[in-house]
Amino acid sequence: MGLQSRIFATVYDRLMAGTEDAGMRANREALLAKASGDVVEIGGGTGANLQFYGAAVTSVKMTEPEAPMAKRLERKLADHHGVNAELVLAPAERLPFDDDQFDTAVSTLVLCAVTDQRAALGEIHRVLKPGGTLLFAEHVRSDSPGMARWQDRFNGFNKMVAGCNCNRSTLDSIGAAGFKVGEVTHGELPKAPPFVRPFIMGTAVAS
Repeated sequence: MGLQSRIFATVYDRLMAGTEDAGMRANREALLAKASGDVVEIGGGTGANLQFYGAAVTSVKMTEPEAPMAKRLERKLADHHGVNAELVLAPAERLPFDDDQFDTAVSTLVLCAVTDQRAALGEIHRVLKPGGTLLFAEHVRSDSPGMARWQDRFNGFNKMVAGCNCNRSTLDSIGAAGFKVGEVTHGELPKAPPFVRPFIMGTAVAS
């Protein structure tokens, strides 16, 4: 448990407050309205999605690889009286679940930060039932070549400050992992620096 991880967990909600208030919270609510059955959420963080799981959801396994974040999530789960949710300390690249176990997988602002995006998406695909749905909301590499070059230049800085990559072609990676991409909304991550702003939200089905 490094000092940087502890500090990041402590300040994360405050750092994200402007983004959440400016539209990300509404994005979470709209996206998670599509969740149903048994759900796995990767990178549960401090539990920003927890309040939006509805009656169609049977259970939620909320995975989190970082112990400082997991401690904060555990406290939120203890105070939560809605959906049946459980914390699992595990990275997205090594999910401790059976094949074909879940109906829905959720990733919100996580695929930018996983160490190995290809492995993480492979694991998500593995634990989803055939026909299961991945719900995603992620900041991504810009379609504009000029902005994409700036993202490449700033990526090292962004990893140091925010702990994630700002230049990943995540939508392409989802398709390459064996998902059939469905409806996707392209927009901007509210209150984010320009090189972090390109944003996608949508669904993909495990084939």
